[in-house]
Amino acid sequence: MPPEGALLESRTLRVEHLGRVDALDKIKALVMLPDGIHVRTEDVSRYFEVSTDVIRQVTARHRAELTESGMRVLRGSDLRKFHSDMTSLWGERYAESYPQAATQLTLHTRRAVLNIAMLLRDSDIARCVRTYLLDAEEGWREGYAALDRRVTNVESCLGGVGVALQELGPVLNRMSYQLDSLDRRLDATNQVVAAISNRLCEMSDRIDRVDAKVDHVAQQVGELRRGRRRH
Repeated sequence: MPPEGALLESRTLRVEHLGRVDALDKIKALVMLPDGIHVRTEDVSRYFEVSTDVIRQVTARHRAELTESGMRVLRGSDLRKFHSDMTSLWGERYAESYPQAATQLTLHTRRAVLNIAMLLRDSDIARCVRTYLLDAEEGWREGYAALDRRVTNVESCLGGVGVALQELGPVLNRMSYQLDSLDRRLDATNQVVAAISNRLCEMSDRIDRVDAKVDHVAQQVGELRRGRRRH
């Protein structure tokens, strides 16, 4: 892990950490303006516990970088509209106490404040923010390394499963063939059973017809016997 001072020297490293605005509130609560988006230079100086001149010096030296991070300067109609919006959000009770800049107002987003934390040398709060960022990054890297090891272990296990499946393939093919053969034999047996059932039905019909003929003959014999007795 690089030392926290590395963020002071490397803009590339600072850009990599600009998304971690949560680090600000992890170290100290950052009081925002009523819109919940911006803070003034005075608010930034109170957060880092340094003078406003120190913050202005940092913003002057790194204006382009901080502008990309969300810092902006309001003047004229933009400033008047912003003051009007803030007064409205603040509410009538606090409208009179809301401080209004006379000619211009520099606003910072959380991202810009985090950027200042990575540029400000003479602030214990800024140093704590930088240390938190790098410690969190180290923890993330360790977590990623652990996850990578787990994925590697899973891949190894899956490799063993693949070999086992390859060996199991021929066995499954033989079982499938045997099942197909058994299905064919069952179909043939069902056909034989169906044929026997048909024959039995035919024999039952024939037996019924024979029984009817026997009954008829027996009836005729009985009539002949009765006729002889009369004579």
